[in-house]
Amino acid sequence: MFLGVIADDFTGASDIANTIAKGVAPHGGLKTAQFLGIPDVNAPKEIEAGVVSLKSRTIPVADAVDQSLKALEWLLAQGCEQIVFKYCSTFDSTKVGNIGPVGEALASALGVKGVVACPAFPAAGRTVYMGHLFVDDRLLNESGLQNHPLTPMTDPNIRRWLGYQTKASVGLVSHKVVREGAEAIAAALDSVDDVLVIVDATSDEELCTIGRAVSGHKLVTGGSGIAIALGENFIRSGRAAGMRGQTIGVDGPEAILAGSCSGATRGQIDLHKASHPTLAIDVDKVMTGKITPDEVVAFLTSHHGSAPLAYSSGTPEEVHKMQEKYGRDEVASKLDGFFADAARQLVKAGVTRLVVAGGETSGAVVSALGLGPLVIGQEIDPGVPVLRSSGDKPIALALKSGNFGSPDFFSKALQRLAAK
Repeated sequence: MFLGVIADDFTGASDIANTIAKGVAPHGGLKTAQFLGIPDVNAPKEIEAGVVSLKSRTIPVADAVDQSLKALEWLLAQGCEQIVFKYCSTFDSTKVGNIGPVGEALASALGVKGVVACPAFPAAGRTVYMGHLFVDDRLLNESGLQNHPLTPMTDPNIRRWLGYQTKASVGLVSHKVVREGAEAIAAALDSVDDVLVIVDATSDEELCTIGRAVSGHKLVTGGSGIAIALGENFIRSGRAAGMRGQTIGVDGPEAILAGSCSGATRGQIDLHKASHPTLAIDVDKVMTGKITPDEVVAFLTSHHGSAPLAYSSGTPEEVHKMQEKYGRDEVASKLDGFFADAARQLVKAGVTRLVVAGGETSGAVVSALGLGPLVIGQEIDPGVPVLRSSGDKPIALALKSGNFGSPDFFSKALQRLAAK
């Protein structure tokens, strides 16, 4: 294994696994596997890039650091020469969040500084300019992310935001330097004393340039876009064989679970429910035990063949009301457990194609299912690949970050999860 990734949530892990497996023309990507948690056995020998999926984005800082360092230890034991710490392209974190502490801890363990920090993912509308993060044509704090129920982003200046979380100062490699090319970027990173350095990027081409600049760097951090060209460094040198996206779907019954409250997911739900069976999960009833996972499973399994959807997504106002009534952590924990139980029952009932929307929801679901390593297949939408478990009874999955996917993502995903 050449390239190792530590991802702070499950949808982000499949996002960057997709980016690495897809790679760039003409070389393609690396043979990539996604691991659900830190494995206790070695990776298959043919795997060239391994993505360790943690659920560490919103847990206590000390726990996030500890888990990330253990993931680092396993990846290094697999032979990884370059490590990527992957976080969300919308920098989902708070002033006392985990991105800075984990980044610094990994840098300290590897004995490096001048580490790239770049959440840009232009294919999904995320760009960084002069250290400020944009979502399409809006600053981050005007994009709706300021209403995130767990990690409200109220400042688009991610250099400043990261500075709240770190012990050392945070550097910046501006767009002007990035446009000068890989050598200029490499020289700028080599010249700083900062541990973490925000690097501007407004296009995939610039991310490829950054990727070439960090060839040989032990640590890189960012969104999935930062990995666009990292595999190419190993393939171009002749050390990695690489691959192209493969069709790996599974036939069988289907279900969709949505726990994200993002605007994108709510729009996808509205479009889907216009022509498919849909069940709205009342959060108040979940909290009081008036609705159970069994009822959701019964609804979904009774509509096999019709792309059924069950969701708990609400507006920011509705989410805030429930958090005020029951407590933010209590609501999140209860919903995670609810969806995890539903997913277990669905798979037991024979569901083989499962679409999950929302990072926290996806983490709860895949942790509950205990599927082992996931093979990375073709891309459904930017940042979301088809995933397939191994074993005699494989499951095909799509794990979607809340803000990702086209309006018709749910129906498209189920089609792509099917065997061709």
